[in-house]
Amino acid sequence: MPKRILQGVVTSDKNDQTVTVLVERRFKHPLLQKTVRKSKKYRAHDAQNTFKTGDVVRIEECAPISKTKRWQVVVEA
Repeated sequence: MPKRILQGVVTSDKNDQTVTVLVERRFKHPLLQKTVRKSKKYRAHDAQNTFKTGDVVRIEECAPISKTKRWQVVVEA
């Protein structure tokens, strides 16, 4: 099964080897036909602490690294 890859913006890099990434998705409302924006935050593993707040990054699904981390940063988009 292929791993999911999402793109988002780093909102926090305060934790060691961890970044918080805000991923936004857009879709049309089924009834109103209006474009709706929904966002979700993911905590991703950043081994070298290279990414800073405001960077646009891609994250990939991986095996659990800690209680909250299930994603790792692949590359800067």
